[in-house]
Amino acid sequence: MRSSLIFAASALLAIAACGPGEAQDSAAPAVTADGGPVETRAANAPDQKPAFAGQTRAPLKAAGVAYQVQVVAKGLDHPWAIAFLPDGSPLVTERAGRLRLLAKDGTLSPAVAGLPAVDANGQGGLLGLAVDPHYAHNGLVYWSYAEPRDGGNGTSVARGKLVPGPTPKVESVQVIWRQTPALASPLHFGGRLVFARDGNLFVTTGERSIPEGRAQAQRLDGTLGKVIRIKPDGSIPEGNPFAGQTGAKPEIWSIGHRNLQAAAINPKTGELWTVEHGAKGGDELNIPRAGKNYGWPTITYGEEYSGKPIGDGITAKEGLEQPIYYWDPVIAPSGMAFYTADLFPAWKGSLLVGSMKEHHIARLTLDGDKVVGEERLLTEFGERIRDVVVGPDGAVWAVTDEEDGKVLRITPKG
Repeated sequence: MRSSLIFAASALLAIAACGPGEAQDSAAPAVTADGGPVETRAANAPDQKPAFAGQTRAPLKAAGVAYQVQVVAKGLDHPWAIAFLPDGSPLVTERAGRLRLLAKDGTLSPAVAGLPAVDANGQGGLLGLAVDPHYAHNGLVYWSYAEPRDGGNGTSVARGKLVPGPTPKVESVQVIWRQTPALASPLHFGGRLVFARDGNLFVTTGERSIPEGRAQAQRLDGTLGKVIRIKPDGSIPEGNPFAGQTGAKPEIWSIGHRNLQAAAINPKTGELWTVEHGAKGGDELNIPRAGKNYGWPTITYGEEYSGKPIGDGITAKEGLEQPIYYWDPVIAPSGMAFYTADLFPAWKGSLLVGSMKEHHIARLTLDGDKVVGEERLLTEFGERIRDVVVGPDGAVWAVTDEEDGKVLRITPKG
């Protein structure tokens, strides 16, 4: 144990000292047979029982892959999302309100000009990021952000034509969607943007944490605590489950969510997968399907931060969906990605989920829609992982949510 701790500490110091472009070897996890769960700490709500076997505390399934971490860029102010242009150039959002381009040598561009005003308070700011599937023809990029409004603020989505260069900018900016109602809260904005195979855009939201917002998560006349599905111009696509229902917002796809900050399309099925923050316990992995209710705050795992039960303290109710997996204690999930590239053959088919609280990337082994194994990567790095994506080069890219935020590139050792 002592030698492992010494190695971990020295690895952390070495990685932290890396300059842009330098790589640091990481520990290669031992090849471990299926065994006990990765999570061994007591649950915050120990009397709660999972609804089915394997819903939580999956066994360790370590792939035995040695990897190295390259700090591609640093000095970012709480970076939140990373996405790639067709030429392989990364774009990065900073929560303070800046969108930056990243050159191959790690040089960060000046802030992209032309973005609308951002309410960068608390958890709010410039958040999710997506590149139009037809970017080569239209040059459009999309971003979500906390927008200052009468009555408080709310999550909004805008798009604009990106004009790269020494002084990059976005032109013809349009706000294509606004969350309603606006509330005076600095918390739970959600904010991930994901294009589906059919070209429609999924937007994840939060319920703003305060009691009024919590109640909204179960209502159809507002868009707090929801998954949203819109066309790229903000109009309503065919197939939205509540379109045409009196009093319901037609952009709603699913309801009963707390704070959705991780989202990705499953490459095998084309379905949206999400991870949302629980309270004290109860981070949830879900497959949000049209018209379904995922329970918050009526049912949930975990408890209030005060230690009291959430609502009636129940974890199941007829008509409400169960998560396919949950964590208690929480990992504070962030971005996520399905690994489909060839650079890490042993990771192919895995789901990668960033953890802010526990400072790792959770690699989940899947069997269809079930989680059958978990491995925790990057634990030696010691920083909050805010987003995880698979780059066009097959590497795993991540950003760290710190005052001196970094862009990381993870590749096989050597």
